[in-house]
Amino acid sequence: MKFGIIVFPGSNCDRDLATVTQGLLNQPTRMVWHQETDISDLDVVLIPGGFSYGDYLRCGAIARFSRVMEQIIIHANQGKWVLGICNGFQILTEIGLLPGALIRNRDLHFICDQVPVRVENNHLPWTNEYKPNQVMTLPIAHGEGRYYADQDTLKTLEDNGQILFRYCTATGEISEVGNPNGSLNNIAGISNQKGNVCGMMPHPERASDPLLGTTDGRALFEGLIEAQFSITV
Repeated sequence: MKFGIIVFPGSNCDRDLATVTQGLLNQPTRMVWHQETDISDLDVVLIPGGFSYGDYLRCGAIARFSRVMEQIIIHANQGKWVLGICNGFQILTEIGLLPGALIRNRDLHFICDQVPVRVENNHLPWTNEYKPNQVMTLPIAHGEGRYYADQDTLKTLEDNGQILFRYCTATGEISEVGNPNGSLNNIAGISNQKGNVCGMMPHPERASDPLLGTTDGRALFEGLIEAQFSITV
């Protein structure tokens, strides 16, 4: 499985992702400059966290016009895999591959913390290495991570099982107490209807190396690789 990691001016989590996919999981990985126009060699596109274009205007608003975006849309429409983390999630909503938007945190503060996250749907490759309702701890670092959508969109996400992760308490309770940024329905990560595009605010790549003290995020990448292996054999 070949991974491509998009690099924008201002990206700061691209090397973290490469450390996981190439360094820990031994998968072919290449860094993709945001002006490239050929990503046909890739199985998975990873859009990293960071501050693309310094988050001017609003998060992801300028990155959406990068030349590679058209190719990412084609890649996704072909049923190939796309994962956006933090700023990457924001970009995926800006280009319409995922519904809703990420807006300023409830208290208007930048949050850098490790928070409990519950797995809501483990029937997709992104999550099938987790148990139903499993609670894991993942880092977050964002100022505009509050998920927002209109009520019809929220209902569609709920009805279709597109909500993959929710913020929760340490015991798995979905409540305001366990919601760090005010996201509607405690949403921390979603997929598109096909399930091949995933966006999430927490950072699984920062919770994949035993040297960092936690590997809760590693299963997300391992599940994707396992799914691809099952298809090829």
